[in-house]
Amino acid sequence: MNADIPTYLALFFIVIALITVGWFYLATNRSRGFLLVIVVWIALQTWLGLQGVYQDTSAWPPKLMLLGMLPALLMIALLFLSRQGRLFIDRLRQPTLTYFHSIRILVEIGLALLYHHSLVPVVMTIEGTNFDLFSGLTAPLVGYWAFRGKSVRTRLLLIWNIICLLLLLNIVVTAALAIPSPMQKIALEQPNMAVLLFPFNLLPTVIVPLVLLAHLSAIRQLMRKPQEATIAAK
Repeated sequence: MNADIPTYLALFFIVIALITVGWFYLATNRSRGFLLVIVVWIALQTWLGLQGVYQDTSAWPPKLMLLGMLPALLMIALLFLSRQGRLFIDRLRQPTLTYFHSIRILVEIGLALLYHHSLVPVVMTIEGTNFDLFSGLTAPLVGYWAFRGKSVRTRLLLIWNIICLLLLLNIVVTAALAIPSPMQKIALEQPNMAVLLFPFNLLPTVIVPLVLLAHLSAIRQLMRKPQEATIAAK
C-alpha cells in the first residue's frame, strides 16, 4: 500500500469488501462452496495487490483486467452456462439480493474520499458522471415496496435491476478507461490510480463482480415464470 494513503481509507475499503462478501453470502443461503471460492479469490487478489503486480502501467492488456476483472467475468459466465451454476443462481434469495445493493452507498463515499486524495478522477464520483448512488439509496426502498405484500412486485424489481445494472456498467466503463495503461482514454491528468493498489483493487475484482452477479441473477429469476420467480423470495 502506498504510504501516502491514509490508513483509515484503506481500512474503510477492507470493511466494504468484507460487508459485500458477507451480505452476498447470506443471499446464497450460506453456501460453503461460494465461501470457499470467494475466500480463495480474495486471497489471490490481496497477494497480487500487495506484490504490486497491477502497478505495471505499461502492460497490454492491463494486468488488472487480465488477472482480476476478466477471470471474475469468466466465473460469472460459467455460472450461467453450467447447469450447477444456474441452480446456484436460482437459489439466491431475491430480497437479500435487492437490499444488498445498499453497499453501493459506502462505495460511493469511498470513491469521493479517494478523489479528494487524488487517487481517482472526479468523473468516477457523484460530482462527475457516476450516478450509482441512486442504486444504493433506492435499494432499501425498492426492497421494502417489492416484498412487503403476499406477492412480489416482479415488474418493479425487473425495471429497477435493469436501470441499476446500466448505472453500474456506466461507472465500470468509465473507471476502466481511466486506468493508467495503453488503453487509457479519459482522466489523463488524474487517472484511476487507486485500483492498482491494495486494498482498492478489491473494488473491481471482488465488489463490482458480486454487484454485477446480484443484478444478473435477479434479472434471470424475475424473467422466468412468475411462480418460479417468487420461489427465492420466500
